[in-house]
Amino acid sequence: MNRTERFYKIDQMLHERGLVPIGVFLEELDVSRATFKRDMEYLRDRLHAPIAWDREAGGYRFENIRADGPAYELPGLWFSAGELYALLAAHKLLGDLAPGILAAQVAPLQARLAALLEASGHSAAEITQRVRLLSMAKRAVEPRFFTELVIALLERKRITIEAWNRGRDETNRRTISPQRLVHYRDNWYLDAWCHWREGLRSSSVDAIQRVKVLREPVRSMTTAELDARYASAYGIFSGQPKGWAVLPFSAERARWVQAERWRRDQQGETLVDGSYRLRVPYADERELLMDILRHGRHVTVEGPDSLRRLIADEVAALTAAYRGCHGIDS
Repeated sequence: MNRTERFYKIDQMLHERGLVPIGVFLEELDVSRATFKRDMEYLRDRLHAPIAWDREAGGYRFENIRADGPAYELPGLWFSAGELYALLAAHKLLGDLAPGILAAQVAPLQARLAALLEASGHSAAEITQRVRLLSMAKRAVEPRFFTELVIALLERKRITIEAWNRGRDETNRRTISPQRLVHYRDNWYLDAWCHWREGLRSSSVDAIQRVKVLREPVRSMTTAELDARYASAYGIFSGQPKGWAVLPFSAERARWVQAERWRRDQQGETLVDGSYRLRVPYADERELLMDILRHGRHVTVEGPDSLRRLIADEVAALTAAYRGCHGIDS
C-alpha cells in the first residue's frame, strides 16, 4: 500500500483497537520500523494527528484532542480502478431506480456511497460528472416478473414460465427449478433446471412473459454442478467445452487483445511478428461468433474447422447482403 493508504490504516487501527503495539503496526502495514517512524512523524507534525506513545501500556493511542489545537484531518484518499468502479456502479444502480416502496431505504445507501466517494477529497457530484460508466448492449426493458423470480429462487420453489425465444420468435411454456440469477453484460439471466428439457438452461429474464410459483420444491443443484455447466466454457451460452477456439490477431489488434480477459482459463502467446494467438474453450458458438466478427479482418480462426466454417459462412452471407445493396457493385 502507498503512504496515504498507510495513514488511513493507522488511523483505522487506532480508532478500532484503542492501543496498538508497534509490532502489530509493522506486521499489518508490512513496512520497516524506519518507514513506520517516518509515517508517524508526518502524521503528528504535518497532519496534527493526536497520537501518543503510551510507555506503560506499550503501544500507540489517540490522546484527547485539545479544542484550541490544530485540526487533525487525513489527506484525500483515492481509489483503485476496481474500487472506483464498484462504488460508481452501486451509486449508478441505486440512482437509476424508479421511486418505489424502497425509496426511504435506498436514500441512506446513496448517501453512504456519496460519503465514500467524497473520502477522496472531491465531491461525489464532481466525480460522477467527470467519471462515466457506459452500458453496452443493455436491453432497456424492465423485467416484468423479476420480484417473483427472486422470491421463488430464494424460497427454493419451482415455477412455471412462459418465455419468448427470440431466435425462433416463439413462446413456450415450461416448468423450471431456478438455481441462480446472473447479471452479465448489463442484462439479467436465470440459470435453472428445465423439467421439460431435463437439463440446465439459461433464460433471459426480460424475455419471461408469465410466471407462476408452484408448491413443489426445486430440484437443487450444487455450486460445483452449476459451475461445471456455466463456468467451464465461453460466454453465457455455456456447457461442457466441445473445443478450443484458436484465434490469431493481427499485430495492430494484439496491442488491445493481449490485455483482455475473454476467459479465466484462456491461453495466449505473442508471436515473433507481433501478432497474438488466443485460445479459449467454448461450448456454444453464438456469442463467440459475435465477438470474433467485431474484430473484422484483424482476426482469423485457425481452428477448429467447424468454427472456421461458421465464420466463413457468416462473412459470405454478409458480403452477399452488401452486394445486394443499391450502388454496390458485385
